[in-house]
Amino acid sequence: MSLKSEEDLAGMQQISQVVGSTLKRMQEYARPGMSTLELDQYGGKLLELHGARSAPKLTYGFPGWTCISLNEEVCHGIPSAKRFLREGDLVNIDVSAELNGYWSDNGGSFVLGQDIHQHSDLVETSKRILAKAISHIRGGVKIAEIGRLIDNEARRSGYRVIKNLAGHGIGRSLHEEPLEILCYYDRSNKARFRTNSVVAIETFLSTRATYAQEKGDGWTLVAKDSFAVQHEQTIVITDKQPIILTAANRLWE
Repeated sequence: MSLKSEEDLAGMQQISQVVGSTLKRMQEYARPGMSTLELDQYGGKLLELHGARSAPKLTYGFPGWTCISLNEEVCHGIPSAKRFLREGDLVNIDVSAELNGYWSDNGGSFVLGQDIHQHSDLVETSKRILAKAISHIRGGVKIAEIGRLIDNEARRSGYRVIKNLAGHGIGRSLHEEPLEILCYYDRSNKARFRTNSVVAIETFLSTRATYAQEKGDGWTLVAKDSFAVQHEQTIVITDKQPIILTAANRLWE
């Protein structure tokens, strides 16, 4: 969406604080032995506390309040009473929601407990690349150049980007124009970021895979023979540094 008023900005700030705070609280709540369903239900209660509605549930009928993906799963993992978190798991939580007609999206991967499988470097690399990509976004910058930056940084660090997943515009619905903010350079994409528009920027990195494949449950996408991470922030594009809406976690502090 394009922000047209102070009311629009305030609405986006409010829902972004809700999803950002919910993600942080879910990450803190997760522990070995917990089912992904229990973790998801906790997140659902936090959203309901502020009157927010789960975006994937509302938009696509997703069978969960949030998406919780483990290890080789890149995204859209279905919460399950039969799937249990284990020490050292690579956990991704994606929280997106709607409140008063405004939508926001936030995701983050982390290592649960001790890093017994040495996944921390992958996680920290993804976070670092996302921060660098966001810092280079201005009104007028080519979208494809941000994809080039993400891909180059990932390769320098010894990782691959997932090419069939992308960031997107957001604001008045979950997915808006631009529909694809890819993690690699697409020479056919001549579009540029627009000042005052709202987008969800995402990094999708893996240890080996370059494409996410369907797991077979109708939702989950996996990186075959790999481990994968995702990090995502909803931002407002300006002529200077972007405003990272989902970075605010004040609601619970």
